[in-house]
This record gives sequence, C-alpha cells and structure tokens, in this order.
Amino acid sequence: MDRVQVEILGLSSSPSAGGAYALLLKEMYGIRRIPIIIGAYEAQSIALELEGIKPPRPLTHDLLANIIKNLHAVVNEVEITELRDNTFFAKIVFETAGLTNDVDSRPSDAIALAVRLGVPIYISEKVMDIASFVPSSEEQKEMKEEFDDSLDDEIEELKPEEPASSSPADMRIASLQDQLRDAIEKEDYERAAKLRDEINKAENQNFN
Repeated sequence: MDRVQVEILGLSSSPSAGGAYALLLKEMYGIRRIPIIIGAYEAQSIALELEGIKPPRPLTHDLLANIIKNLHAVVNEVEITELRDNTFFAKIVFETAGLTNDVDSRPSDAIALAVRLGVPIYISEKVMDIASFVPSSEEQKEMKEEFDDSLDDEIEELKPEEPASSSPADMRIASLQDQLRDAIEKEDYERAAKLRDEINKAENQNFN
C-alpha cells in the first residue's frame, strides 16, 4: 500500500471541537499537512512526552509501552490507514516471537505510543489525498508559530508557578499553586487545568 511517513508539527486546542485538540502532522519529505482531532487526555499525553516531562506515575500510554518492552515485543511502526465517515482509523504494527502482527487503534493512541517508543508514523496515500492540505508560505510560518505557542501553553498548564507572597491576593495565588502541584502529583490533570485557569484569573485581577 502506498503511504507517506509523517512527523508531528504541532498541537493546538480546537474550540470548535468542544474542548478537543488538533494534532497537525506533516509529511517528512513534502509540504502537505493533515490535522487530526483528538481528545484532551491523548493530546496531553503526547505533549508531555514531546516535552520530556515524566509524571510521578506512568500514564496509560507509558504503561502500555512498558508492558510491550517487558514482554520483549517490538513495535515497528504505526499507520493511519483509513478515513471513514470523518473518522480516522489506525493500526499498530508489532513483532513478537519472530511474528509480525498488527492491532487496530485510534490514531491518538497509536501516535502517543509511537512518540514513546521512537517508531515511525505513516499515513496511507489515500488518506493524505482526501484529508491533507498544502499551506502557503506565509500560512506555514503562522501555523508553525501558532502550534508552537499552543504546545508551550499546554505544557505550562502542568507546571507549578514560582511561589509568591505578601498581599492577600498573592497568598491566594500561592495557595492555588500549591493545589496545582498537588493535583499534578496525584495525576488529576483535569483538576490541574481548572486550577491553572483560576491562577490565571487571579493573576490578571491582581495585575489590574
């Protein structure tokens, strides 16, 4: 089957998709781009690995990667194989005991696993023909900046701020930051994101 190898170009929130995220892939030896809408948890999992941030305990994709390694299996590649009814389908190709096999997967899970194991990501040429686009030179520059900034923002939401003090407003922010650190340690990333929003709101009020 004709296919192309792709790499992750960026990750951005997608307000029009109800809190989901857009994962932008780029063919490695060309200029076509292809966006894939994925869930918040999977986006977070991919972003953490791309930035080299390790949670206190393994996330689901870390656990899966560890199980694969402990079973002495080898993942050779992942491939997005189909686009059917506006839904992408993927497979994970692995080898164990000298036999090669594959399992069906959501693209987000397959890619989250691929970035952890350092294996190539492919997309079938048919899917690229249907869903990809070619940005103009200016669009490429703006898109890269937008996705880079968005990825930085997503990672920053998981990082505790430097402690502040003195005023009641500063003390409240410091308390929220302590709660944020606690949420991250407990892997409650949904709560961490909400706390981060509260911190931003409090900091803006304090600034004004």
